[in-house]
Amino acid sequence: MPEKAVDDVMEAAVGAHFSGLRLEALRLSTSAPSSPSSSPAAAAHAHSNGAVYANGTAELPSPAAARQPFVIGVSGGTASGKTTVCDMIIQQLHDHRVVLVNQDSFYRGLTAEESAHAQDYNFDHPDAFDTEQLLECMGQLKRAQPVNVPIYDFKKHRRCSDSFRKVNASDVIILEGILVFHDQRVRNLMDMKIFVDTDADIRLARRIRRDTVERGRDISSVLDQYGRFVKPAFDDFVLPSKKYADVIIPRGGDNHVAVDLIVQHIRTKLGQHDLCKIYPNVHVVQSTFQIRGMHTLIRDREITTPDFVFYSDRLIRLVVEHGLGHLPFTEKQVITPTGSVYMGVDFCKKLCGVSIVRSGESMENALRACCKGIKIGKILIHRVGDNGQQLVYHKLPMDIAERHVLLLDPVLGTGNSVAQAIDLLIRKGVPEGRIIFLNLISAPEGIQCICKRFPSLKIVTSEIDYGLNEEFRVIPGLGEYGDRYFGTDN
Repeated sequence: MPEKAVDDVMEAAVGAHFSGLRLEALRLSTSAPSSPSSSPAAAAHAHSNGAVYANGTAELPSPAAARQPFVIGVSGGTASGKTTVCDMIIQQLHDHRVVLVNQDSFYRGLTAEESAHAQDYNFDHPDAFDTEQLLECMGQLKRAQPVNVPIYDFKKHRRCSDSFRKVNASDVIILEGILVFHDQRVRNLMDMKIFVDTDADIRLARRIRRDTVERGRDISSVLDQYGRFVKPAFDDFVLPSKKYADVIIPRGGDNHVAVDLIVQHIRTKLGQHDLCKIYPNVHVVQSTFQIRGMHTLIRDREITTPDFVFYSDRLIRLVVEHGLGHLPFTEKQVITPTGSVYMGVDFCKKLCGVSIVRSGESMENALRACCKGIKIGKILIHRVGDNGQQLVYHKLPMDIAERHVLLLDPVLGTGNSVAQAIDLLIRKGVPEGRIIFLNLISAPEGIQCICKRFPSLKIVTSEIDYGLNEEFRVIPGLGEYGDRYFGTDN
């Protein structure tokens, strides 16, 4: 290719870089409406998932809002240790947003006549709860919407009319109560059901202590209520619901092993995007508040270029380190300075990086920082019109067919330019299974495009976004990454 032509292409590549195939079929049905005349169905769908403004444009939700929270139901007899188990789960899931919703908050308020004979009211019967309001609140939380949960006064036996507890959207919702498994509609909301099983004598002792200290009752009334209502309700309603539990925890909060196993399972579910279940070769870096905070910063359109580069580099480094963990290794034995033998592993030696110009070049420094002296090739794919992508330029290591390849591009949109880069690598003799594609954010359409065409290739990303809009840009995305990183967005 003439030098002038290469210069022209490189100059043109400074513009917007799309990583994807422009196919009409890939458009999201929920893309932002371009005019008020958009279909009502599309507008309604956009409203159900995000905010719709007066001009007809829709604000799509974030990835966290688009994905439903993990709902855990915790049931068991009175004073069995349900709250203790919930607190232990919340403490161990400290790097995720977790909220606790108590069924006790949804007690029906007693009338004046019922309050006068409160000792004869059965608070352990399913009819004592406002299940419809419970379902409404849980439904909103599952849709990632904040709710106001009522506050119940156990001394006055009625709700506090002027105060509520605001519960925000979260990663995990724990619904706790003696009868949360009784109604099938409530059970259907749950992803995991836990039954806390504790000896009846221990539960009675705890009940006496709790009701006398926290709820201002005397021992005789507690024992009378237990014999008349609590124990019969346990036998009739609570114990039969034990059969619906996925996990039964004997001894309640004293069973640390059971709680640890439950937390491990929850972490696995939280770290697994729905697409990861379909395509096991897709790996998402486990989200923490640090990672979410850095994503918040680089997605903010008001951030300065130096800060954008700084936090992007931090995220890229995490993605690169995670990607390196998928390379093969060999066991290696070394002698430590103390003269002891240490059995470890040796890194993969035959390795190179390939960046897709120009956004992919932003990931090269992180790769060099992790892999000393690594060879890095380049591929330039320039879009000509709207009829797909055209490969223009590449420079790769001569022995690339013998190496494992880390393909670099920070944003995966529809996936076409990445697919062309992969096709080129395969034509150069690189086995598909030796290619790992590293990126910061991915659209589901791009993941599907790549995984269907190259099922042996691995994808490592830090976050999977909601999707693509009408212009095939990742939503919520982070804009023109190359311009923002290299400071050419002005």
